[in-house]
Amino acid sequence: MAFSALPRAVWLYTLIQSLAVSVGTMMVIVGGVLGAALAPEPAYATLPVAVMISGTALSVLPITRLMRRFGRRPIFFAVTVVAVFASLLAAQAASDLSFALFCTAALGFGCALAGIQQLRFAAMEAVSIDLMPKAASTVLLGGLAAAIIGPELATSGRDLIGAEFVGTFLLMAGICGVCTLLFLFTPTSRAQASEISGDVRSLRDMIRSPTLVMAIVAAVGGYGLMSFIMTATPVHMHVYEGHSLDHTKLVIQSHVLAMFLPSFFSGWLISRWGAAKVIRLGLLAYALTVILALTGSAILNYWTALVLLGIGWNFLFLAGTTLLPTTYAPAERFKVQGLNEMLVFGFQATAALSAGAVLHWLGWQNLLLACIPLILSLVLTLIWWQKSQDATGSTRV
Repeated sequence: MAFSALPRAVWLYTLIQSLAVSVGTMMVIVGGVLGAALAPEPAYATLPVAVMISGTALSVLPITRLMRRFGRRPIFFAVTVVAVFASLLAAQAASDLSFALFCTAALGFGCALAGIQQLRFAAMEAVSIDLMPKAASTVLLGGLAAAIIGPELATSGRDLIGAEFVGTFLLMAGICGVCTLLFLFTPTSRAQASEISGDVRSLRDMIRSPTLVMAIVAAVGGYGLMSFIMTATPVHMHVYEGHSLDHTKLVIQSHVLAMFLPSFFSGWLISRWGAAKVIRLGLLAYALTVILALTGSAILNYWTALVLLGIGWNFLFLAGTTLLPTTYAPAERFKVQGLNEMLVFGFQATAALSAGAVLHWLGWQNLLLACIPLILSLVLTLIWWQKSQDATGSTRV
């Protein structure tokens, strides 16, 4: 389907996504570097990023429930206000050289991102079923601008005002403020009566659906693996290997571009080939990521591996996202979405939190080797799901 077929709301959500994700990208770069400078022990260098992701995981269910009750727009507005205050708190932490205050600000960012992550669902709800893959992939395209804006502002703001990175966080506050204003122009729709009063299955009954399991596992595994490797990369490159911040920025910037650039065609691939083939491609990209990263510590190794990591994430996450709406009734929408997001970001938080400790205690090579069992588990889940589809005579999706 042509991009012109998408309504105005999808493009507005895409613009907000580009700004909001740039803040997350800035935190990934600054969080590890500033965290290493402020942390009492090297193993805690990635703790701020892990706290941010943990805040996302803990906030997902409350936020989806609030959205069901009050509608998406008021909650979107509220979480961006939280992000503004978190940015200002982070600036104060950088000025005071306070690791505890920085982690507190990271928690605020995480709570805000829990709401921002609902943008792709809001976009899919604004279109017909056949346009859902295109709507989801279009919103993810907002990350392309974020890949440029985030790293550039992270480095340009480093020495802009006062202590190191204070200017970066003040720039973050400005971006979050713009997002707050943009949400005033988004749709005001509330949940329909059928989405509130309809029958809702128990979670036990829901997870008996192989397609729901595949959708969640693709998103959870894809996000977790990406987070585990990406969180450790800036610390390993800049702190352990001594690569410059500019080279580190280039690798992360290229990675974020690779996460979102495939959205130009990945929605079309899912519509044409089906989610199973796209998931296979994502798993192949992850396997190549580990192989290339194990072969050396030159800039090219990091760059190639992180680009493949971004592509793999896009295929797995988007395939899981587009499978999810096929597994629930209208009344179950927020319950299933909340469960999916809680598992995705809970696993991502665990991956980010463990990345610093694994890197410190076991080293880069063992960190990469630890990814292999998870990739294999994703392959086995895909095989099981496809067999279940064949056994029931379901149409491949």
